Order: sequence, then structure tokens, then C-alpha cells
Amino acid sequence: MRLYRDHHHAGLSAASVVAIGNFDGVHRGHQALLACVAKRAGSFPEQGLERALVTFEPLPRAFFDPDQAPPRLTGPAEKLRLVREQGVALAWALRFNEALAALGAAAFVQRILVEGLNARVVVVGEDFRFGCGREGDLALLRTLGESAGFEVEVVPAVTLGGVRVSSTAIRKALADGDLAHAEALLGRPFGITGRVVRGQQLGRTLGYPTANVRPWGGSAPLAGVFAVRARVGNGAWRDGIANLGVRPAVGGGEPLLEVHLFDCDENLYGRKLETRFIERLRDETHFDSLGALVKQMNNDESRARAVLAALPAG
Repeated sequence: MRLYRDHHHAGLSAASVVAIGNFDGVHRGHQALLACVAKRAGSFPEQGLERALVTFEPLPRAFFDPDQAPPRLTGPAEKLRLVREQGVALAWALRFNEALAALGAAAFVQRILVEGLNARVVVVGEDFRFGCGREGDLALLRTLGESAGFEVEVVPAVTLGGVRVSSTAIRKALADGDLAHAEALLGRPFGITGRVVRGQQLGRTLGYPTANVRPWGGSAPLAGVFAVRARVGNGAWRDGIANLGVRPAVGGGEPLLEVHLFDCDENLYGRKLETRFIERLRDETHFDSLGALVKQMNNDESRARAVLAALPAG
């Protein structure tokens, strides 16, 4: 997959079918947009249309109000990996800054969709807005598309059990500890991927060595102790247990994901670890002694092993 960042690249020689959105989480709603891109690109095989995506980094809410921005479901690298798996051949992760925020709706269409991507079809959700101050709506996009020579395809919202699939709904499910509902909305278990960093190494002294990963952006949409499955790089999935949060039991501060893989003694520092959350076991808790902490960790491990043993392997 080719990746562009700034909004001044020279433009494509081939035409494209383009989806636009934040794509945080790449959930079932986003997947519907990308499926539409694939379908429309495939309907013009003689034109060799590129499957393209326009997204934003940082997300607009984080740019305008970083202190109030919600936790990300996926960091930038993970988002790009997931859209690549959906068949996107070109991703334009526009650098959302003051210049882009000030770009008017008509200028956005001309610079990004026409000159940059040579768009033939633009695929968006039914609540799509664009341009400075969100001035552009679907009617304006269609009008501009008629003048510029591209179609606009609007994909209806995806619902599941009467709930609109959205990043907001997934964050709420995760905050409530409802991992099954979050998985249904995402189309996969919720996960965090990152490089393993050095921690306090206290877990090793307690018989529970952990691989530590800092959540992207320093925050996460859930917290607690979980039964997990994780893999190193593209290796096999392994069972384990994880603590995600500020670690009050050991005087922690910044959010950290600590993953203990069962029956594993490998050195994982610096390696990519993908962790998927299977079941929430309990809240983070402060303990009066290390002995009490170890006793609880033993109980957590027993519960996690039982939960994971009941699932299909892999």
C-alpha cells in the first residue's frame, strides 16, 4: 500500500475510487465503505481504478481540543495496517493542521479529490461533512462532483441489533467492559499493538514476567485485568493475562499494558506485540501487600486459563 502524508503531492496518473473518513477502529461501518470502494473499482476493470482512502492524522477532534479528545481505538500504524487488509492500495493520511483546517470545502475537493487523486467515485457515510468549519455537506459534494466529473456514493449507516456502529459506541462498550459487544461492532476482538518496552520488572520477581506496551497516545478506552490472546510479530497466537491501566497496586502512573504470556520465557524487548482482549476479569485494585497481589494474580491466571481453554485454538 502506498502512503502519502502532506496535501501537496503531484497527483495520480490513474483514476481512483476514494473513501473519506477518520477510520478510527476500522469497524464494520468503515469496512462497509471500503467494501463499496472495492465494488465500484471492480465495476470499471478496463479503467484500472485505484482503491484509495483519505483519512486524517491527527484526528480533527484531537487537533482542535487535545485535552478532550476521546481515546483512540487504533493508532495510526494499526489503522493503516487494517485498511490495507481491506484492500486499500493508496492511503492519503492528511496531516491535520491549521492549513488543512482552514481549507474550504470547494478547495478541499479540488486539491485533494480532483488534482490529488483523480477521483471518479467518492464514497462517504451519510453524516459526512467537510471543509473549514464543516461547511460542506452531501448536497455540496454532489454539486462539486458533477462539475469535476466524479460520482458520489453514500453508504448508509451500519446497524447491529438496533445500534449504529460507530467509534463512539465501541468506546462505550469497552468502557463498560462489554468486550463481546465491542467485538461485534468492530468485527474482530479489540486489540492494542505496539513495541515492547522496559518496565519496572517487578512482575518477574513475582513469578509473572510481563511484556509492556504503551497504548498509543498515552490513553486507552478500557482498563482492568483481562484474559487475552497475543502474538509476537506475525507468529502464533498465545494465551495470557494482561493488566491495562495505571497500576495502582505497584504505584504506577502512566497507562501501560502489561501482558503475561503463559509458559513463555522469551526476551520480547523491542518486538511488536499484538494483544487481543477476550474477557474482562476485574477492575484494577490496590493491594496492601505483595503477597496479597500475588494471590490475586494466581486467581486471575486460573480464571484466564479457564476462559481461554473454552475457546477455539489460534
